[in-house]
Amino acid sequence: MKVRVLGCSGAIARDCRTTSFLIDGDVLVDAGTGVGDLTLDEMAAVDHVLLTHSHLDHVAALPLMIDSIASQLTRPVCIYALAGTIAALKAHVFNNVIWPDFSRIPTPEEPFIAFREIQVGQRLEIGAKVIEVLPAVHTVPAVGYAISRPGGASWVFTGDTERNPAFWRRINAMDVAALVIETAFSNREKDLARRSLHLSPLALAEELDCIDQGKTFPIYITHTKPAETELIMAEIQRFDQTQPFGPDVSHDIRWLRAGQEFEL
Repeated sequence: MKVRVLGCSGAIARDCRTTSFLIDGDVLVDAGTGVGDLTLDEMAAVDHVLLTHSHLDHVAALPLMIDSIASQLTRPVCIYALAGTIAALKAHVFNNVIWPDFSRIPTPEEPFIAFREIQVGQRLEIGAKVIEVLPAVHTVPAVGYAISRPGGASWVFTGDTERNPAFWRRINAMDVAALVIETAFSNREKDLARRSLHLSPLALAEELDCIDQGKTFPIYITHTKPAETELIMAEIQRFDQTQPFGPDVSHDIRWLRAGQEFEL
């Protein structure tokens, strides 16, 4: 399974693209501004979009992408999301005010997009991929995803989330190839992080302590705010080097960057 990082920033700036991952060329996980770096042919190859939640940094490129490839579509692009996320998109994006309602255009019978409601704990099969919908704790309805090939280890994305015991219980029962976890704010903004239900390095350290002892896999940090990325990275490096998890516990923490590709 191939994972391409299109965007992994918490906001925009030069060379900063917001959240989107391309899986095997045909599945998008979120549709932030990183989608804009795909060619038209690459966009046209996307048949399925898995959304974690409705916030703009995770959906901003979706209406524009559909508009770009509409003339090439022979069937609707399937948009998988929680009921609350679908309702938000219909009310605030595809509402014929901000953007045309592509779920009814060109006709209700043959639209450009088709919404597919999902629930936490659900397992989907898309081609040769198995997707499990994971719990997230955010200011709007939100999920994460675990994606694998049958019998293989999972690529896991937390989505936007704060402290999330149910997520770790499920992860501890999985074979994990890699974990992508958000850390949006630095420790100096830890109160804002908690109010907005994001992680800071201090909260990240507490969350990683929920991983069962002896269970190891690469952990990639995503969703840092551009103005604080260097500080966040330094704070995570500091706690990782001092191993607050105990003398026998350490984690393989790495930095996610747009343009990276992984073969799992």
